[in-house]
Amino acid sequence: MSDMRCGFVAVVGRPNVGKSTLINAIMGTKISIVTAKPQTTRHRILAVYTEDNVQIVFVDTPGLHRKAGKAMNRMMNRTAANALADADLVLFVTEAGRWTDEDGDVLRRLESISAPVIAALNKADLVQPKEKLLEALAATADRHEFVDILPVSAKKHDNLDILLTLIPNYLPESPALFPEDMRTDRSTEFQAAEIIREKLTLSLHQELPYGLTVQIERFETDEKRITINAVIWVERDSQKGMVVGKGGSVLKRVGRAARLDLKEQFRCPVHLELWVKVKDNWADSEKDLLSLGYESP
Repeated sequence: MSDMRCGFVAVVGRPNVGKSTLINAIMGTKISIVTAKPQTTRHRILAVYTEDNVQIVFVDTPGLHRKAGKAMNRMMNRTAANALADADLVLFVTEAGRWTDEDGDVLRRLESISAPVIAALNKADLVQPKEKLLEALAATADRHEFVDILPVSAKKHDNLDILLTLIPNYLPESPALFPEDMRTDRSTEFQAAEIIREKLTLSLHQELPYGLTVQIERFETDEKRITINAVIWVERDSQKGMVVGKGGSVLKRVGRAARLDLKEQFRCPVHLELWVKVKDNWADSEKDLLSLGYESP
């Protein structure tokens, strides 16, 4: 069809501004895991939205952040930067009524790209009084020559329909790049590992979530259920005890929460077994990161 529009939309912003929540809300299903902790998204994840004669390929990226001390953080920054370079359109997500130095860092990166940029001011439903929202929109317009500026709320689904009518205006005429029924480029094994990591991040405090990752060792499906064996890798022996918990309490709680979410995601019963193992300082080793499924752009 000649009037089909299709293209890549890089969703960028500082950590924890609601990029993954926004994509999940648009897609109507969990494509990327979400927690209140920064840097939950570590990988480039495609979410494929197809409707009538439009296919929007959203690229969920790790939040661009200043502190890139470890190899994993540097890899995440490179992943986000590469998504920008390949985009037909950029969706710059900020928090309505709150502008930080890290937002400014991301905006400076956008100065050097040629793709058009839409600014989405997320969490607009929380801004009171509403005059402050008008001030935030005006301040955003002063910062950059955005092609559109829109207040949205990923949690309340406010203005997402309007956003979906704006985006195709900036995409090239092109046949669809992915099958109509495809929702993401990520495998079920990847989704399972991410859901387990999400539950760990929600259950653990302070810095520990940044020192762990999840690797699927077995993923088998039969007519009755899915069987998943997963290893939780931590960086130090002391972390292993924290993940297991007293009498295995933390691991049991995480396993129960993950199993329920996996059952809902895959729509069938799930048998889940978890192990915790130590791989010294894996997050600062590019070799270990690659072996654990991280991509080096």
